[in-house]
Amino acid sequence: MNTEVSPARSRATLADHVAIMRLDHSTKHVFILPGIVLALLLRGGAVHVAPWPFVAGAGAAVLIASANYVINEWLDRESDAHHPTKRVRAAVRRQMRGGHVWLQWTLLVAAGLGLAASASGVMAAIAAAFAAQGLVYNVPPLRSKDHAYLDVISESVNNPLRLLLGWAMVDPTTLPPSSLIITYWFGGAFLMGAKRLSEYREIVAAHGKALLTLYRASFANYNEINLTASCFVYAMFCGMAMAIFFLKYRIEYILVLPFMAVLFGQYMALSMHPASAAQKPETLFAERGLMGLVALIVIIFALCTVINIPALAPLTAQRFIALK
Repeated sequence: MNTEVSPARSRATLADHVAIMRLDHSTKHVFILPGIVLALLLRGGAVHVAPWPFVAGAGAAVLIASANYVINEWLDRESDAHHPTKRVRAAVRRQMRGGHVWLQWTLLVAAGLGLAASASGVMAAIAAAFAAQGLVYNVPPLRSKDHAYLDVISESVNNPLRLLLGWAMVDPTTLPPSSLIITYWFGGAFLMGAKRLSEYREIVAAHGKALLTLYRASFANYNEINLTASCFVYAMFCGMAMAIFFLKYRIEYILVLPFMAVLFGQYMALSMHPASAAQKPETLFAERGLMGLVALIVIIFALCTVINIPALAPLTAQRFIALK
């Protein structure tokens, strides 16, 4: 990619370098909370919970994510210039020096790794994987974001990494069940797939596919049909892993599944609206209907945690419907 910038652009200020950290996207770290809650439920009696790992983990998440955003905006500045809304980003409008940007990335990663390491070696390893994901996703020659399907799968790795961070805040001696990690991974893939579907529908309708592929190369191999189909595949994998986790660890949680299905359906419908919030996940908290359903799911999950339902026990055994 050509690293030269137009001399017509004004020089970047400190505020511009802060802007490319996208601190307003910190709301995405809400996905750490289920990791904390589930670790307390499943491992709380076996560990001693201290306050510092929560502080260090939250700080590391913000710093590493900000570092990833910094190189994302810098390396995408030329392609973002073709996007209807992202062309106003600081890295597109301002003249930035690559050396300054990479120094900023280095300082953020170092600070994030230092904070994580102060809590535990496991948390440091998770933070390092978080930073490595940003390199794989954004930096040539790997640059997974340029390849259809791989872009979604690699970007959504951030979801289970946040889960692992939350878990490590409570218990740095174990990792969550693999079924839970897969649930988080493919749940994130569904969100990212729906985001791309929303972008595809809106930008192609308004500006054509040629402009869309200038913005992101992976869209050259996407269309509305395969994007929609991929969202269903991601949702099915997520639901499968979620059901396995529920059946293994507490059968009452299976009652959450129908509401999760409605949530996925509502989100899919949301992604097809013009100017959908699915394109900007950090704004989803303003979607009252969606947040209301999430709140209902949290309540049902809490109730299923404290209420035993013996009638659900047969779901874990083989049973046949007798005709005679």
